[in-house]
Amino acid sequence: MESWFFISRFGEAQILLPIALVMCLWLARRDEARPVVVRWLAWMSGAAVVTTITKVAFMGWGIGSAALDFTGISGHSMFSAAVYPPLFYLTAAAQPPRWQKAAWLSGFVLALVIGVSRVVIEAHSWSEVVAGLAIGSAVSISTLWMARSRHARVPLWLPVGMGFWLALTPIHAPASTTHDMVTRLALKLSGRQTPHTREEMHRAHMSAAARAAVR
Repeated sequence: MESWFFISRFGEAQILLPIALVMCLWLARRDEARPVVVRWLAWMSGAAVVTTITKVAFMGWGIGSAALDFTGISGHSMFSAAVYPPLFYLTAAAQPPRWQKAAWLSGFVLALVIGVSRVVIEAHSWSEVVAGLAIGSAVSISTLWMARSRHARVPLWLPVGMGFWLALTPIHAPASTTHDMVTRLALKLSGRQTPHTREEMHRAHMSAAARAAVR
C-alpha cells in the first residue's frame, strides 16, 4: 500500500506544475513554439478551474452523485494526464517519430497508473478518476495536436533536471495542502462549518431510497 501512496505523489500539482512551467518558459523563447505554450497553459488552467468547481460544489453544497460515487474530479488524475504526455513529448520532440510516440504514450501510461493509485488508496472513486483522466487527456491531445509540427530541440539539462526533480520531490516535498485549500474555499463560499462528505452523501441516498421503497 505504501508504494501506491508514493506513486500518487507524482500527480500532485506542487510537483507537476513547476516542471511544466520550466518547460513552457524555455519553449516560449521561440516564436514558433509560443502558441503551443499559450494553449497548453490556457487549457490546463481551464481544466484546473473545472476540477476545483466540482470539488467546491460538493464540499460546500453537497452537489455530487451517490449513484456514481462522485464527489469531484480527481485533481491528481487530471494534472497527470494534462502534464505528462505533452511534457514527455516536448522533451523528445526533436527525436525520430517512434521516440516521440513512445514519449507521449509513456506519459499517458504514467497518468493512468497515478489514477489507479488514487482509487487504491481510497482517495477517489473510479468515476472521479475517469473524469480526471478524461479532462486531462483532452488537454494533452489538444496540445499534442498543435505541437506535432513544431519540433523544438530542448537542451540536455532540461530533461535531466526534470528527472532529478521527479526523483527527489515525491520523497522530500512536504505533504500537499491543495485539498485543505479547496476545503477552506468551499466552506467560505457556502458558509458551512464542515464540508459535506462522501459518507453523508451515501447515507442520504440510502435514506431516500428506503423512503421511496415504503411508499
